[in-house]
Amino acid sequence: MFESSIIVLDWLGIVVFTISGALVASRNQMDVIGFVLLGTVTGIGGGTIRDLLLDAHPVFWIERPQYLGVCIAVAIIVFFTAHFAASRYRMILWLDAIGLTLFATGGAEKAMALGEGGLVAVTMGVITACFGGIIRDVIGRENSIIFSHEIYVTAAVLAALTYVGLHALGAPRELSIALAFAAGFGLRAGALALGWSLPRYKPRPPDF
Repeated sequence: MFESSIIVLDWLGIVVFTISGALVASRNQMDVIGFVLLGTVTGIGGGTIRDLLLDAHPVFWIERPQYLGVCIAVAIIVFFTAHFAASRYRMILWLDAIGLTLFATGGAEKAMALGEGGLVAVTMGVITACFGGIIRDVIGRENSIIFSHEIYVTAAVLAALTYVGLHALGAPRELSIALAFAAGFGLRAGALALGWSLPRYKPRPPDF
């Protein structure tokens, strides 16, 4: 049962993140191979790093090459349909928010399923959620979304932490996943819609 729910979260997150990566490729006017490259590394990048750190072999997309096939297919579809998006950057942000929360929850769940403790599980959730987007932004020469003024990584932390906490309390898996997604996505959605942010560091002269 753990494995099946992890697979569902992986599928959903991969599709959404692949779309966001392909839309960045459209903003950079890349060819179809560029769409496939950017979409694929965005879709599977964070999960790959997670599995390598957890020593989970084979890595999820090697065990199930269908993930790669879906990334390629989705990226090609976006190549022919990206122009229908009225505001691709805004669409990227909202798709990224969905993928962020799905991957944060799924990454935490996989770490827990492999017997890791709560702190490691939360960390794996954040890595799964954020590193695909970081790779996307580097390759696409975008300002990395993790440096955005609005809350981003914190939403991934909240989603992963909510799942781990509810799991520790013995809550049903489906409820834990649903509430973790609601918490993480709600925080990121509020940041996008209302500009929520945490206090930021401001340089100041030393006291001496």
